[in-house]
Order: sequence, then C-alpha cells, then structure tokens
Amino acid sequence: MEHTTKTLKELKEKAPFARSKKALVGIDGFVDVIVHPVDQRSGPGNQFKAIPTITDFAKRIGSAAGKSANIELAPIVEKLGGNGPIMANAQSAQGLQVRYLGALGFDAVHHVFHEFAARTNAISIADPGVTHAAEFSDGKIMFGSMASLDEITYERLCELPGEDALIQIFDESDLIAMVNWTMIPFLTDVFRSFLSTVLPAVSKDKARTFFFDLADPEKRSEADLREVLGVFSEFEAFGTVILGLNLREAEQVDALLGFDPLLNSPENLQVMAARIREKLSLDTVVIHPVADAACATPEGTAYAAGPFCEKPKITTGAGDHFNSGFVTARLLGLSPEAALTLAVATSGYYVRTAISPSLDDLAEFIAANGVRD
Repeated sequence: MEHTTKTLKELKEKAPFARSKKALVGIDGFVDVIVHPVDQRSGPGNQFKAIPTITDFAKRIGSAAGKSANIELAPIVEKLGGNGPIMANAQSAQGLQVRYLGALGFDAVHHVFHEFAARTNAISIADPGVTHAAEFSDGKIMFGSMASLDEITYERLCELPGEDALIQIFDESDLIAMVNWTMIPFLTDVFRSFLSTVLPAVSKDKARTFFFDLADPEKRSEADLREVLGVFSEFEAFGTVILGLNLREAEQVDALLGFDPLLNSPENLQVMAARIREKLSLDTVVIHPVADAACATPEGTAYAAGPFCEKPKITTGAGDHFNSGFVTARLLGLSPEAALTLAVATSGYYVRTAISPSLDDLAEFIAANGVRD
C-alpha cells in the first residue's frame, strides 16, 4: 500500500470523530450461504477436494451438455449478506453510529441478522433474498433467489417506518448509503421519492454524503442504467455524492457514456474515474479492481495499490468492505489518497481474517503492510 505515513497521520487525527458520525445504510438483505463446489469427495463433512477455478467449473458444467450432472455445493458457512448489511457491519466496526434500513425479514428478523439488527437499531421492510456464493481461487459466482426484494418500494417504506420517521432518520444522518441497485427492481423509483419528498423536508444545516453502489448491473437494461445514473446526479442538490464501482461496473458505465475502452493500468483507471465523474456531474467516483483502486474528486485523481492476497480466507463482501473504508475515510475528512489506502486496507484485512476491522486494527495493518512514503 502506498501513502502509508500520510494515511496513518491523517487517521490518527481524524479517527476520534468517527463516533460522532451517523450513517443510514440500506437497502437490501441476503442470507449468504458460502459454498465450495465439490470436485471429488473422499469422506463425509469437509473431506473433499473443491473445484479450484471458475474455468474448471465451467468445463464441468459444459461437459454435461446433452446429458446431465449432479454438482454438490458443500456449505462452508451461513451468514448475513447483501451489499447493505455487509457495508453497515463494516462501518459499525469502524466506529460509526449505524442505522440499517432494509430486507432482514418481514414477519420476523431472520436469525442470521439478530445481532446485527439489534446493534444497528434496524428497520426491516421485507424478507431477505438468499444467495449461494460459490467461491473459487479466481473469483466467485453468486446464485441468488431474490423475489422478496420486489417488495422494497416507497409505499412499503411509508408503512414501515412511515414517511415522517423516514424524514427524521434522513435528517439525523451524515451519510446515506443506498446500495445494490441492480437486484431491487423499484429502487430507482424509491430514489426519486427520496428526491421529491424526503430530502426537501430535511434540515439544510448538515453536510450530507450520499453513497451509491450498482452491484453488477449487467442484467439490467441500458435504459434502466442510464436513468439511475442521472438520478444519482440529482442527489448533488442535497449533498455530496460518491459513486462506487468495481472494474467491471466501471467499464460498463464508461462504455454506456460513450467512451472508448481503456487497458487497465493505474493511469487509465484514474482517467476512467475522472471522465465518468465529469460526465455524470458527481462529486466523487471511486473504482476498485481486485488489486488496486483509483478515485476522482474535486481535488483531482488519486491511486493506491492494495495489499493483494493470493489465498484469501473469504472474498464475498470484499468490495463492500472497500466501500466502507473509503466512505468512512471521506466522511472523517481524510484526503483522497489516504481514503483509498484505508479502503484497500479494509478490504485486505477482511479477506485475510473474515473479520470487519476497527480503525485501530486498520492503523496496525497499514503500518505492517504499507510502503513508507
């Protein structure tokens, strides 16, 4: 990681303010079942050899064409999931006062969310989706069941928690992070209602940050994606907007906006972030491939290489931890360079340990893994 000394200095100065910051995070919710597709089994339980790569998995599936196949998905762990809950969990660990609004269970909160819901004073508005996340050494494939997320509408929010309560929660929040647009069919309409009804009613004396994450929009139409990108821009009238994109999402948005493709390099990553930011009239665009990250802000562009982990303990949720680190850092007033360093460190710590780190944990991790600048 670059910018080590600068980041540690800024973090020491700003970290004590984390407890004073209030974040409202939403709006999805998933029960994540992490699975390893079985190649060969030698006995019960964990006595098996997993299919190592996505390419190998594709070959196994392809070999069944015209025939059939039975592929075992060995469960490794069941845990809370969804972009929103994972990001909220990470920000809570970093010391922010987090309130969660999302799909944790309609009649009753699902058991994987019990502790999380209590800690974040959560408002649950629908049943969660279920994801079987097949993890491989070169990535992951998510198999999702998400019909319950169709229930996330502004009308439902007006029932639970109610429009007046929603306005009050927005009014109190320094950060409003609404993520996983792709999987929630009516979320663009929800955003429009926030813009027309909720935000005009909140006080104007607080500097608010809005964070949005698309979550792999390939399955949505170009018209839908173009529409929501325009809606993101409208939030600038009420605060500062940060749009977070992984590399695949950034390339899709970049192409949709009419730009020619770029080879992936530190320089081009910054160029892509800058031109997306300018085209959409957003305050900040941050792009995070697996091994590094770049952002474009009113201060210019910045880049940071990450502490790449060849054999991660977990990969599902790495991007959400990156987002948490970056947004928390910017909320506390860290520079773009330091924010990127904190973000890649948050993700790097998580994939090594499967634990959401505190800011103290991150300071130690950055000191141990960074490059003195």
